[in-house]
Amino acid sequence: MIVNDVFAKDLFANKTVFVTGGGSGINLGIARNFAALGANIGICGRTQARLDAAAEELRALGARVCAAAADVRKPDALQAAFARSEAELGPMHVLVCGAAGNFPCPAEAMSPNGFKAVVDIDLLGGFHSCRFALDQLKKTRGSVIFISAGQALLPYQAQCHVGAAKAGIDNLMRNLALEWGPYGIRCNSIVPGPIEGTEGFERLLPEAMRDTFLEIIPLRRFGSVDDIGQLAVFLASPLATYITGAVIVADGGQNLPGSGIFAHLLMQAMG
Repeated sequence: MIVNDVFAKDLFANKTVFVTGGGSGINLGIARNFAALGANIGICGRTQARLDAAAEELRALGARVCAAAADVRKPDALQAAFARSEAELGPMHVLVCGAAGNFPCPAEAMSPNGFKAVVDIDLLGGFHSCRFALDQLKKTRGSVIFISAGQALLPYQAQCHVGAAKAGIDNLMRNLALEWGPYGIRCNSIVPGPIEGTEGFERLLPEAMRDTFLEIIPLRRFGSVDDIGQLAVFLASPLATYITGAVIVADGGQNLPGSGIFAHLLMQAMG
């Protein structure tokens, strides 16, 4: 983590950042980067034990933390988590909509419930999060950061459910940027590439295909959670106060050659 070498260590002092799905992976990496710059951190997820472990990491960085189990698909639970965070940490200045689901599956083998589950977590959960955070964000003239995906930009083999959900996320983001701009609220999306050390990386990039896949990424490396965390910090910082409605890709150039090679490698790995 290098945010302290670039940004003031107290940049987010006395400010609250809430991250949905914040117990692990990219989302926990985002939370750590904000915590390193003085932010109070609220996190939610479906597993309290995972949230508790994440909270310990964040407290070790000096953050005050509210870790509340809540499924973003369930409005009452999410509202309760937001209310608890506000009571303990103050109103949120930044909402990171990171809760997501994914699994590789061809459309012809996809069950309606499988498709619905991903759309419900990503898209409906994103709407719930923004809608129920609005009153707090109005108080702070805060910002919303959605975690999107390259599947929103290109068709990917065995990813129709994710593509539909993430394309919806980016459209929702633009609509909210339009509607909530008069409140001083900014909304943007980050599109990560393949990020090492995350569940999605392990699930979508089997070991056997990684060396070959790495060769098609122009920067010739996989991303880290800090690559995404640092971008989120920038988007929430005073350096980005005129950026809203933007989809910002941080993938090392992965999507520039298209998704064909990924499709070929994935289908080989899936047998």
